[in-house]
Amino acid sequence: MNGYPPQHAGRPPSPTAADSASPPSLRDHPEFPPLRRAFRAFGVTTAVLVIGVFLLYVLLSGFAPGLMNQPLAGRLTLGLALGLAQFGLMAFAVWRYTVHMRNHVDPVVRRLRSERDRARPGGRPRPAQQRWPRAW
Repeated sequence: MNGYPPQHAGRPPSPTAADSASPPSLRDHPEFPPLRRAFRAFGVTTAVLVIGVFLLYVLLSGFAPGLMNQPLAGRLTLGLALGLAQFGLMAFAVWRYTVHMRNHVDPVVRRLRSERDRARPGGRPRPAQQRWPRAW
C-alpha cells in the first residue's frame, strides 16, 4: 500500500478545468514570504535556545559533577534544581510560541484566507481539504 487514497493509485490527479480557474495559492501572495520567515525565525530561535540550555545541562552533568552535586536545600542539589528547571523552560517556550502565533501569525493567516475566499467564484469559503492519512 502506498499511503494514497484509492482514487489516486500512486499517481497525482490530473488537472481539471476547475483547477485552472481556481484563485492563486496563498504561497503566491506577497505577504506570505515575510510571514513564513517570521514563523520560522521564532521557531528556530526558540528551538536553539531550549536545545542549547538542555545541552549545557548535560555537559555540566558530565564534566562538572562537583558543581552539580552542590547542595542547595536539604537533599536538593544544583543539578536536580537545574534538571527540574528544564520543565519550566519548556513550558515557557511553549507558552511564548502560542502567544506569538496567536498575536502575530494567526491574524495575518486569517486575513489572507479571507482574501482568498473572497476571490473564489461565488465568494464561498473553500471546503476543508481532507488530508490522507487523516490527522488525529
